[in-house]
Amino acid sequence: MSSAADPPTGPSACPGCAAAPLAAKVAAVPQETRLMLALPGIHCAGCISGVETALETHPGVRSARVNLTLRRAAVEAGPEVEIDALIARLTEAGYEAHELDPGILAATEIDARGRALLMRLAVAVFAMMNVMLLSVAVWSGAEGVTRDMMHWISAAIAIPAILFSGQPFYSSAFAALKGRRLNMDVPITLAIALAVGTSLYETSQSGEHAYFDAGIALCAFLLAGRYLDHRTRANARSAAKELAALDVPRALRIGAAGSETVAVSDLVPGDLVRVLPGARVPVDGAVTDGATEIDRSIMTGETLPAAIAPGDAIHAGEVNLTGPITVRVEAAGRDTELSRIADLVAIAEAGRNSYTSLADAAAKLYAPGVHIIAVLAAAGWWIATMDARVALNIAAAVLIITCPCALGLAVPAVTAAASGRLFRKGVLIKDATALERLAEVETVVFDKTGTLTDGAPQPVGLETIDATTASVALAVALGSAHPLAQALARGLTARGVRRANVTDITEHPGQGIAGIWRGKPVRLGRADWVGFAGETSQTATYLQIGDAAPRPFMFTDTLREGATDLVAALKAQGKRVVLMSGDTHASVTRFAKTIGISEVMADARPEAKAQAVADLGSEAKVLMVGDGMNDTAALAAAHVSISPASALEAARAASDMVLTGRSLSAILDAMSTAKASRKRIKENFSLATIYNVLAVPLAVAGLCSPLIAALAMSASSLTVSLNAMRVR
Repeated sequence: MSSAADPPTGPSACPGCAAAPLAAKVAAVPQETRLMLALPGIHCAGCISGVETALETHPGVRSARVNLTLRRAAVEAGPEVEIDALIARLTEAGYEAHELDPGILAATEIDARGRALLMRLAVAVFAMMNVMLLSVAVWSGAEGVTRDMMHWISAAIAIPAILFSGQPFYSSAFAALKGRRLNMDVPITLAIALAVGTSLYETSQSGEHAYFDAGIALCAFLLAGRYLDHRTRANARSAAKELAALDVPRALRIGAAGSETVAVSDLVPGDLVRVLPGARVPVDGAVTDGATEIDRSIMTGETLPAAIAPGDAIHAGEVNLTGPITVRVEAAGRDTELSRIADLVAIAEAGRNSYTSLADAAAKLYAPGVHIIAVLAAAGWWIATMDARVALNIAAAVLIITCPCALGLAVPAVTAAASGRLFRKGVLIKDATALERLAEVETVVFDKTGTLTDGAPQPVGLETIDATTASVALAVALGSAHPLAQALARGLTARGVRRANVTDITEHPGQGIAGIWRGKPVRLGRADWVGFAGETSQTATYLQIGDAAPRPFMFTDTLREGATDLVAALKAQGKRVVLMSGDTHASVTRFAKTIGISEVMADARPEAKAQAVADLGSEAKVLMVGDGMNDTAALAAAHVSISPASALEAARAASDMVLTGRSLSAILDAMSTAKASRKRIKENFSLATIYNVLAVPLAVAGLCSPLIAALAMSASSLTVSLNAMRVR
């Protein structure tokens, strides 16, 4: 089967003649559309296969590729394919899906800096190995022409590699000097420049020593530390951008000439938009027509859908569950509450990024001290010998022996070792300073639904239901998209219940679902809709068959594995534990008593959560553990934050750590590892300081050549790395 991309099969004397029909064929081919879907519920290879199969069998879809790590699907489809149809297809297949804006996400997924660092590190290590091999000949006693030849070959290898590999240090040092300040890259750059400069001079004068190996070794060790540090930051994408990507880019506007799909940015207050069942609401506004139930968990964390009728307010990001509605636009685009929360997250992220790490604190004292010592040493030897060659060699030795390789590796080496240990325990570290901050935590704040609980309602007491009632309930529940109905259907199916022959099943948005069984009307839904007059202390849905009294089906949200033990352990350690949730006060208080938490905050909106965390943070260092979009601002505002792998993408992006397993006990492992890591980091700084205290006087006294200084520097870096491995 040929395509527009196929080359011409026959010969042609005129390339232009051959190209013309080919160009026409290409122009006739419809342009493909790239669509992005968020898939928060996928977790295994089977999910990947199921999602891709469901998408690729949809008419118009050319290809679908799932990224399990990011929980996204990239779909190449024809322009006729609607994103809502793909979401509906996945919903039918049992997968939760939301639309994402690929343009916004593209900026968060480029890791050019990481690739550049790795490439420069590879060049530096390769050059270092070759220069070291050449240096062996010199160290073994080569003299005269042979020694000079080895030095010139070393120069030919080392200088281009140093110029290329050290570029991150040079640009950073230049920027610092341009801003009239010092950083750790300034002495690094000076050390490399002096090592290369003195080596070239010594080689041109047939000198005995050249230090090209020292210069390239500095680059290699420092780039290794820089790359380790970058790797720990690589997953820390901006939560604010993730929230912006969650915003729906298109809406179905209703006008005088009918409905049309338009960009949300084209909507103005007063416009009417149609929101179909299963779709995410694109704007803030008020419902003018239709009734439905809305999933507001993304905004409030409330587990149960809210009934919506004409006149009720609705917000961008919420999900329409059961019936079509018409919404009058009050705010769209950057003016919605979803965008305001994204701005709140961005502000909180900026505040947390001001945290000064141990390495940064050490650098403030280190850089000026090194320069002063090197300048004084060079000046002293110049005055004593009046020999610029000797003075420069001494200055180079001082800068090389004090070069912050050990300091540069102190934190990244520990973080890398701790990251490997915690990954095996089920914790993914995303930020380089996360362990330092976690070790300082005094207060722990938990979200409820989806964090301390599994986030999905589970029916209870099904074993007490008679077979007839169970079969009728199953038949009606299978016809509804309501979360409680779906949970009831799963529970009854798991018990082997067979569905009854219920006909004329009809969804009543905001109320429930009805049908006919053996000539009797059947209803499953809200208490007031089916006529239930009693009271229940638990979440429930109600079934009425004919004129019989309504029968309640109770639900509970099961605790996440390790939740009770975690809370007990934190309290035993003297930590303050607080529960914050968007659920009702009665529900939150009842749950808090079950798990052993005395401080609660209920009915909490996203802004209130963020403000509460900020207020707690003024008194103590706060760890926030949450999973929803309503938690993202609080996660970003906390001193350090953790989210489960099942969390919304924006929540995971706002967090410093992600739990890859189901058990919450991994948080205790993370906290103990954080304390051990902080201890190892301080030990590394102590080792580096002791090394400098012992080595610098020798370099100043002229007892260490630049070569010996490079070997000593390498020894200190190795010591620091070995000490870091103790974290494992």
